[in-house]
Amino acid sequence: AVWNSEQPIELLESDSEIQKINVLASFYPIEEFTKKIGKDKVNVSLLVNPGTEPHDWEPKIKDIQRMQEADLIIINGFGIEKWIDGAYTINSNAKVVDTSYGITPIYIISENKLGVFSDESKEFPTDPHIWLNPITIKVQIQNIADALIELDPENKNYYQKNADAYKLELDTMDKKIRDELAQCDKKDFFAFHNAFAYFAREYGLNQHTILKSIDPLSDPSPQDIIEVINLARTLDTSVIFTEEGVNPKMSQVIADEIGSKVLILSPLEFGDDDKMYLERMEQNLNNLKEALCT
Repeated sequence: AVWNSEQPIELLESDSEIQKINVLASFYPIEEFTKKIGKDKVNVSLLVNPGTEPHDWEPKIKDIQRMQEADLIIINGFGIEKWIDGAYTINSNAKVVDTSYGITPIYIISENKLGVFSDESKEFPTDPHIWLNPITIKVQIQNIADALIELDPENKNYYQKNADAYKLELDTMDKKIRDELAQCDKKDFFAFHNAFAYFAREYGLNQHTILKSIDPLSDPSPQDIIEVINLARTLDTSVIFTEEGVNPKMSQVIADEIGSKVLILSPLEFGDDDKMYLERMEQNLNNLKEALCT
């Protein structure tokens, strides 16, 4: 082969691209968290298609092929990725990182009751919505950083610095939530589905839901709706929440019945081209304040 002086830059760029860690993130929040930590040293791809409900997603052949090629598969954990057991057999070389490691779970002890219990309660499924609480997100961030450092120890300081910077942003958001919700008299809010238990536990709130399920695609019974209407009236509720990806009609029916309005309280399961994760969490805070401060 004949070498010339115009080749090195192109080759270096190619080598740099090859050296990046190929990461598959299970769904939107995990994708953004990983990008915040890995930045230009990782190629992060979303496994669950944008706009697809992650609770019930199952991999197709093309997804299995992507898993086979990944260096790292990063999941939320606590049972939302029901397909994950199969991933270990699809690619035994890829490291699967469960970001829920080290977080105290909330167990689903019945269709509409949650609780934190001792080891005996582990026969119950866990609520997976840890990505909605800035404090539990910090644990997820460190778990992602640790995984990248294990795979690429030469860049340990780079990944840890990025993780620490994002944890500071989460601390700022946590303080903002605490300070602003402290000015509200009410503690009860009506989410669409059972997604905000970790958030409510962290900030001393009481979550009520239209759906008595952690799955937003389930349907409420007529009795469920009557119970929500009666409770919302008792609590003098001014806002009934809906969320992206669902028909807002059910929330609107309840709101019309009690003379309240409908706003969005997002589970933040889907990406947004215009706003980053923490900006959208702040939108949630603003809408929550309408429900709790008025």
